Amino acid sequence: MTRPEQPAPTYVPGHGLLVDRTVIVTAAAGAGIGAAVVRKCLEEGAKAVVLGDTHERRLKEAVDALGEEFGADRVTSVVCDVTVEDDVTALLDAAEPFGGVDVMINNAGLGGTASILEMTDDQWGKVLDVTLTGTFRCVRAASNRMVEAGRRGVIINNASVIGWRAQDGQAHYAAAKAGVMALTRCAAIDVAEHGIRINAVSPSLAMHPFLAKVTTDELLAELKGKEAFGRAAEPWEIANVMVFLASDYSSYMTGEVVSVSSQHA
Repeated sequence: MTRPEQPAPTYVPGHGLLVDRTVIVTAAAGAGIGAAVVRKCLEEGAKAVVLGDTHERRLKEAVDALGEEFGADRVTSVVCDVTVEDDVTALLDAAEPFGGVDVMINNAGLGGTASILEMTDDQWGKVLDVTLTGTFRCVRAASNRMVEAGRRGVIINNASVIGWRAQDGQAHYAAAKAGVMALTRCAAIDVAEHGIRINAVSPSLAMHPFLAKVTTDELLAELKGKEAFGRAAEPWEIANVMVFLASDYSSYMTGEVVSVSSQHA
């Protein structure tokens, strides 16, 4: 069944939910969920946001634009590949001048499409290393910084409904995202005694220019038709839920995976 497309909602302004907090966001340059959550964190009053990304030019452009809008003293960046431990360490180090990390948002992930019949070890390994092991590296690093500082911090991971449901050509990505969900649940228990919370969001389809570039119009139309509102999410709609999880409004939530869609399974 293809559902009629509903209009996108009105953008929700900030309400000061992250005042005085230092936030780190991976895969933060460009126009997707990472970029949207950076903007939302600044609008919600974050003291500073550290952007991490592998794309140096886009990262600089993002920091320059955000610095002009929100103040250069509130935005900084580090070229960071989450498959490289030293890069992850440098990303955490960049938050220290602002008092250290309070909120870590792990948005980095790598997709792709390949049937299990033809999928190579390299295709499988790359997706798992960025999407699952990269998230693990960031969770471990941020947790240790928070414990060392005696800080009741928050970590948010970006999962996907693909971690729950079957889709052709997505065995590697689905396995990685299901792994992110399990990592979230178990790591949350490990750090609960320190007052640190770890949760995840699980979006279905969020529209942005890069997705449109790498996906056919026919597939996008098919995917949108399966959504309850007959449309893709705006990236800021996913970012809003991340901000909720980062804020004190979710103080009793940990180890949870929040489906930001109608497609839990």
